[in-house]
Order: sequence, then C-alpha cells, then structure tokens
Amino acid sequence: MYATERQDLIERILFEEGRVAVVELAGRFDVTTETVRRDLDALERSGALRRVHGGAVPLERASTAESSLADRAQRRSGAKHAIAQRALDALGEGFHGSIYFDAGTTTAAIADQLAARLTMSRGSAEVVTHSLTLAHSLATADAVSLSVIGGRVRGVTAAAVGADTVRAIEALRPDVAFVGVNGLSAAFGASTPDPDEAAVKRAIVRAARRVIVVADESKFDRELLVTFASLTDIDLLVTDALPSGVLSEALVECGTEVWRA
Repeated sequence: MYATERQDLIERILFEEGRVAVVELAGRFDVTTETVRRDLDALERSGALRRVHGGAVPLERASTAESSLADRAQRRSGAKHAIAQRALDALGEGFHGSIYFDAGTTTAAIADQLAARLTMSRGSAEVVTHSLTLAHSLATADAVSLSVIGGRVRGVTAAAVGADTVRAIEALRPDVAFVGVNGLSAAFGASTPDPDEAAVKRAIVRAARRVIVVADESKFDRELLVTFASLTDIDLLVTDALPSGVLSEALVECGTEVWRA
C-alpha cells in the first residue's frame, strides 16, 4: 500500500472513530509505528489532523468545536452501543426509580435500549430529559414514564438550555443521571464547548444521587472551553477503553469507578 493510500484510510478512520492510535494503526496496516508516525506528521502538515500523545485527533477539535448530531451519530457507533449496554448494568435487576438523561449520542444509545432492559427485568423508570431527540425515542417506550424539560432549543444538540432549564433541573433529585461529555481530562474534568450546555450539565451533576458519565476513548485527555464537573463529581465512568496515564491515575485518586464495555 502506498503512503498516500494509507493516509487516506487514516483520515477516514479518524472521521469515523474520532481518534486514532499509532499502535493500532501499525497493526491494522502491518507497518512499523515509525511509518505511522511519519504518516501522521504528513497529515498534520497538510492540516488534516492534530497530533496528540500516542496518536491523533481531528484538527477541528478546538476548545469550541462542536459537530452536529448527525455527524456524531455516525462516529464510533459500535462503541456507543457497547457502552450503552454496559451502562444499563448499573441500574441492576428490577430497577424502580428515576433517571435523568443528558443530551448526546451516547446517552441516546442508552435510552434506545432502556425499555427492553426494564421489561426484561420487570423494572420501571421515571425518566426526565431536556433532549428532544431522546424524548422522541422514549415517548412510547414500555415501562417508562417520561417528563420533558423545556427551554431554548439549541439546533446543534436538539436540547433545551437556558435559565429556565437549569432551574427546572435544580428542583429535581433523580436516582441516576447518565451524562455525556465532549472532553474528559485529569486537570479540567468533564467539559463541553458551549457555556449554556455546560450550565445544564452542571445542574444535572449537582442534582443526581449517582452520576454516570458515558464516554468513548476519543473524549479522553480533551479539554473543551467550559468545565462542568470535576472527576470527584463522577461516581462511575463507562467507556470502551480503559483510560491510561495521568487521567487513569486521577480517576483512581478521586475514587471514580471505571467500567469497560
């Protein structure tokens, strides 16, 4: 395979998965890690990506970059499905209680599987969300009673935001909250690009009895514009790959449980 062909494939993988790792690419293409690093260096010079420790992420990943729901739904869909299945294990058998769903494609994957899991275990849930996308999928779900919080709807996330949304969440005390992130790092905690989204997420974290963050590995070691929770605020992280390095050490120090899908 020519270098240009390999680099085209790397760009495609990066778009679909949100992050690439040197070691994984070397195994996939049956080349040395040095060859992959040269490919990544060339792609970075051309403006196709940004190098990070152990791999690369899309260049668009600045602190305020935010993809549309349609774009995010296509990325790492397999990982999100697996994370959703594992995250639902946190409810246990025969769950009867309240759940808050944050907006996002990974939380949407959990919502899509919720009714089947509850029915199978003869459970039920009072569900609250500010996401129009999740509300649509949960509106007719078995074993689910749904409440939707209103506010100004952001088109990019199809979720309500604003002071009224935050106040409504502050009046709640859900047993469990499934929360999505755009970035998760040791120093900055959980972060997102938009201040209004951050305010809503912060309210969810403060309201819930148990905070479960769901995030694939492409979110690790990223710091977006606004932080909304520290690692100590997170009770459980459900992901597709175990964190490493400083982030892993910080999660252990903070007492955050980590489950791999």
